[in-house]
Amino acid sequence: MAEPARAQTDEGEPEQDSELESGRMPFLSHLAELRDRVRNAAIAFTVAFLVCWYFAKEIFAWLAAPLFDIWYQHCDVSEYVLCRGHDLVAKGVSWGQPKLIYTGLTQPFWVDMSVAMWAGVFVASPIIFHQIWKFIAPGLYKRERKIGVAFAVMSALFFVCGALFCFYFALPKLYNFLLSYNSRNLQSLPNIQEYMDLTRDSMLAFGAIFEMPLLIYFLAMIGLVTHRSLWRFSRWFIVLAFIIGAILTPGPDVISQLMMALPMIALYNISILLAWRVTTKRERAQAAQRAREDA
Repeated sequence: MAEPARAQTDEGEPEQDSELESGRMPFLSHLAELRDRVRNAAIAFTVAFLVCWYFAKEIFAWLAAPLFDIWYQHCDVSEYVLCRGHDLVAKGVSWGQPKLIYTGLTQPFWVDMSVAMWAGVFVASPIIFHQIWKFIAPGLYKRERKIGVAFAVMSALFFVCGALFCFYFALPKLYNFLLSYNSRNLQSLPNIQEYMDLTRDSMLAFGAIFEMPLLIYFLAMIGLVTHRSLWRFSRWFIVLAFIIGAILTPGPDVISQLMMALPMIALYNISILLAWRVTTKRERAQAAQRAREDA
């Protein structure tokens, strides 16, 4: 008996349901597939964690660079200089060589573990996301698969850009402000655990903020927002951006708050352009559909 012809769309392409046939499997097979994907992701993370643990001190030295770069600018300041060739006047206070302290004997060990864990997540993330994708891709249509890959790649790119922006631009401003309290009678002794937590949380916060264009693009795709509604809300978003910057930035200084609020405002305006593209494309398609129906 001849095999029945597959249903096709008006353009001659197979219907979407036929795209899912190869991805259908029994429930127990789904569980076995999930087990294999979780196992592979766990193996990748374990290997990455062990490698990063071996280089934990080098990674932490890189993370400590924003603080130490500020410190080095004040470690060789002459304490007194001659004024008019007669009197000695104070010029500045040398902070000495930069160093971090720990108040608990186990703190350096746990900091190395934390550095290795977070670095391991980043190193293994391509394999982890690949395993997640291999599990969910068979249940998606071809168009959804393309969109999913684009979102995954752009999400990782935007997050890394946000973290690097924080590391190279925001953190030096923040640490410069926090270390400005050093004086002849007040000396900073940063704790290794507190510094690690502050740096990590700041980079994660900036990475999350840089995901905003993708979030708004997704909301525009499903029709929850349009470029018109985003533009009307823009004046309120400026106020909201400074509030979020004041909450998420650990320092009370205006500079670090601006370093988060201003990129948020710029990203929001970029998101309006993305929403405009999605909305106008959808409206043109809807207008064409109504014209065909009227005809």
